[in-house]
Amino acid sequence: MPELRRDPIVGRWVIIAKERAKRPHDFIVPEEKVKGGFCPLCPGHEYTTPPEVLAYGRPPGAPPNSPGWTLRVVPNKFPALRIEGDLWKEGEGLYDKMNGVGAHEVIIETPHHHETLSTMPPDRLVQVFWAYRDRMVDLSRDPRFRYVIIFKNHGRAAGASLEHAHSQLIALPIVPLLVSQELKGAKIHYDYKERCIFCDIIRQELQTGTRVICENHEFVAICAFAPRQPFEMWILPKRHHSDFRTIDDAQFRALADIFSEVLRRLEAAIPRCPYNFVLHTAPLREPYLEHYHWHFEILPKLTQIAGFEWGTGFYITPTAPEDAARFLREINLSETEGGKENAG
Repeated sequence: MPELRRDPIVGRWVIIAKERAKRPHDFIVPEEKVKGGFCPLCPGHEYTTPPEVLAYGRPPGAPPNSPGWTLRVVPNKFPALRIEGDLWKEGEGLYDKMNGVGAHEVIIETPHHHETLSTMPPDRLVQVFWAYRDRMVDLSRDPRFRYVIIFKNHGRAAGASLEHAHSQLIALPIVPLLVSQELKGAKIHYDYKERCIFCDIIRQELQTGTRVICENHEFVAICAFAPRQPFEMWILPKRHHSDFRTIDDAQFRALADIFSEVLRRLEAAIPRCPYNFVLHTAPLREPYLEHYHWHFEILPKLTQIAGFEWGTGFYITPTAPEDAARFLREINLSETEGGKENAG
């Protein structure tokens, strides 16, 4: 029998279609054709992007917008929102609208064209999370912005338009609806039980272990109880913090370690798996909330969203999260990665 599950935070329902149960090897991801040619994100092509707003790795005295960087952040050349101008709001009858003020930036995660987060050394992955925090801190000083969303599209099926590894940041003048729903659901739980629902999830998942993929002293990675996609994973800090900007140096390395392990396990289970990830964090003007807990959500793009999903808000997944966590947990990374090295 299929099983309906309710997300305890936002109340979203999903269907676990057990009769369609799929193992990792049942998901066949076609190999993407390498485009080749000119890449605007590679070193030496800095002149093709807008002037950088942040860069790491260049030797002292090196000019900005020149090679030698290990990570670079630039405004998006074709932004969804523009940073220029004052924010205005107006009504049009019963409709509300405002001008498209915001910031849209590209985090170029590596100078190496074919490197990915799963193949990047954790020491350099730390820089990616540094950049997220540094840009959020800077943009939070702008009174026009109320929320910063950081996300990554990996693979063409997940929406990536460029091969070179990058993630994106958009600063918004409003708090998005999905974030508001998550905040509201967490507040309802806190008002009733006087506990953070994310802290409760962490405690329960660590006790049962059935949906835990891996953990370290600072973070735990789990498969979501009510997943929207097969192998949906959450990475949560064990210490309660609502705002990603509060992350400290010890957590940076622990986050890079567990993020790297999770992505390598996913790649070993489903080679070339396309995915999106999103950083969930508190709004800029609410830096500390007792009821909320920042975290990353990673959604592999393995099933299609179609009429039923759009019409109901339900999601159907053919892999139970308990099975997904077991598949990922049981992968021997030393064997799989050693085999790749020997084959190369």
